[in-house]
Parts: sequence; C-alpha cells; structure tokens
Amino acid sequence: MEVKYELVKETLRKEILNGKYQINEKLPTESKLMERFNVSRYTIRRAVGELENEHYIYRIQGGGMFVQDWQRNWSADDTNKLIGVISTHMADYIFPPIISGIDSILSEKGYSLIVGNTLNNHTRERQSLLNMLDLKIAGLIIEPTQSALPNPNLDLYQQIKDYQIPTILFHATYPEVDFPSLLGEDEVAERNLVNYLFSLGHHRILGIFQIDDRQGADREQGMIRAYQEAGIPVTDSELIMYQSTDNINAILQRVDQVFQNANHPTAIACYNDHLATTIIGHLQRQGIKVPRDVSVVGFDNYELAQTLEPSLTTANHPKRQLGEDAGKMMLKLINGEPVESITYPAPLVKGTSTRSIKEEP
Repeated sequence: MEVKYELVKETLRKEILNGKYQINEKLPTESKLMERFNVSRYTIRRAVGELENEHYIYRIQGGGMFVQDWQRNWSADDTNKLIGVISTHMADYIFPPIISGIDSILSEKGYSLIVGNTLNNHTRERQSLLNMLDLKIAGLIIEPTQSALPNPNLDLYQQIKDYQIPTILFHATYPEVDFPSLLGEDEVAERNLVNYLFSLGHHRILGIFQIDDRQGADREQGMIRAYQEAGIPVTDSELIMYQSTDNINAILQRVDQVFQNANHPTAIACYNDHLATTIIGHLQRQGIKVPRDVSVVGFDNYELAQTLEPSLTTANHPKRQLGEDAGKMMLKLINGEPVESITYPAPLVKGTSTRSIKEEP
C-alpha cells in the first residue's frame, strides 16, 4: 500500500516530468500542498525532501521551492550520509562513549552524526524528531524519552516507520513500534546487586529509583523480586521513587527523613552511579560514613566512580560496545540486511562502598 508521502511525491514528480512545472519555476508553498493533498506538513516535507535528494526540486531559504534541472546527469555520489542520534542526556557519563562507539563504525563508511538532546522531555523529543526528519537523515538511533510513561509522539514514530527510515532504539523501547533495540538486563542486574547485599547481611535496604524511565522501573522491580525470591519480607525494605524532573535536593531530603529513624536501612541501592556518588557525598557530609555506617550500590559502572574513595559497587554498562553494535546494526539496516535486537548482561562490579555488617568498622 502506497503511504501518503509517496503519493504526494509521485504526483509532483509526474507533474514536473509532464511539464506542468518548468525548470526554475516556483512550486506551491507547503501550506498549499498540505491543503491540496489533505496531509500534514511533515508528510509534505518528507515528499519534497526526497524529490530534492533526487534533484527534481531545490530550495531557496526564505524564497520557497523550485523545479530543479532534472534532465541533468547528476552524480549519484551525493547520497545522504547523515545519521541522527537522539539521547535523553547528552552530557552524562553514559552517552559520550556510546556516541564514540557509533561514530567509530559509521565514519569508516562515510557517515556523519547529528545529535539531539531531549533532556528526557517529550516536547524536546518531538522537536528533535522533527529536526531530524527535516534533514532527511539516512537513519535514526534513539534513546526513548520517559519510556515508562505514555508517549505523545507516537504519531511521529509511526511516520518514521511508514517512511521506512532505518531506526534503532537503545536502553528502552516503545511497545507500539517494533524497531530493533539494544537493551540491558536491568531487572536481572538489580536483583544480583540486592542479592549481593543480602550475602553481606543487609536486609534493611533503601532503594532509590527513577521511575519515569523503563530502566528505573525495571531496576525497582529487580529489587522487589530479590526480596521475594530470598523469602525476606519486602516490608524490611524502603523505596524512594522519583521522576527525572524532580529536584535532587528534594530527593536528598527524603533520604534524610529515612535516616532519622533509629532502625534506618543498612544499605542503599541507587538508580545509577551518578545518584549513588551524590548520595555518598551527602551522607558523609551528615557524618554518616560509607561503608562503615551504610553500604551503597549504584548502576552503570561509571569509570570516575571507581577512582573515588570509597570506590563504587555497581553493575556494568557496555557503553562503547553498545555504540559500536548500534553502528553495525545501522549499516545492516541501511543495506537492507536483517538484524536482531541485543540484550547485554550487566555483571556485578565490586568496589569498596559495601561491606558485611558482621565486619568491624
């Protein structure tokens, strides 16, 4: 079945070939074309974008769209070589090695990257997607935004699917679209971290998880599952759940409230290493020493966290390997080759931020 943009594209192409629009003649505006074909602006942009790539149309900024000299023998060397990468937090410690891994693979084949940053906000995600579509990218590598919540941008993802743009998701998925993905074993890894704390004698554990992302929801579930499988009452644990928009000071105040109780937790399981190092610094400023008074585990194996004192017990994240695999997967998709989604194990990394409660301080 012909999708809407293809109908628009082929209609305009035939009109150009039949001489309805002459070379260098101005075409109707996007608004006029939207009205004529009864389609969205994005559909029009996709159609004329492909016509531009095929040298039927050229644009003048602020002046509109014009008919290109389509009879000229244009070189085929100018195929679009731009790959869009959209992340939730571009400056954090996870993304730079991922982008480096992607670039190391794609740059060898002449592709360049353009990066978008959503700050885990659906409005910014929408704008990033629109920007990518306007650029007529050859493929998309996307970290879903607030992946545990309903997504208002599924219409754009459906357009991406309809336009058959090679697309890969990493860290999480949108169940409504079946793009290949690169995921971590978040629930399993968190269960292993909590079981490790159990082995050290910790039963009263505080879990602090960001729950508007699928990773955080899975990690929280992993902690609960560990209690259930070990036969330890879940009521021995405590949970602080927060969203990416919450202020860190509000989270720290909730931690302080927990530790005001005499029978406070002896261990803390944090959503990620960034939160864990923040919690450790905050506790130690309150006179609560790690691991003497409380053990702390993180997630992601942030390299800098291993150089601090105490070094962090955490779960590994493949980072650069994920990026390289994303690059290889993208090349296969562009070439029309089949691909399979990848799930990475997240083995335990032992640091000095944990200790047995039986050990002498």
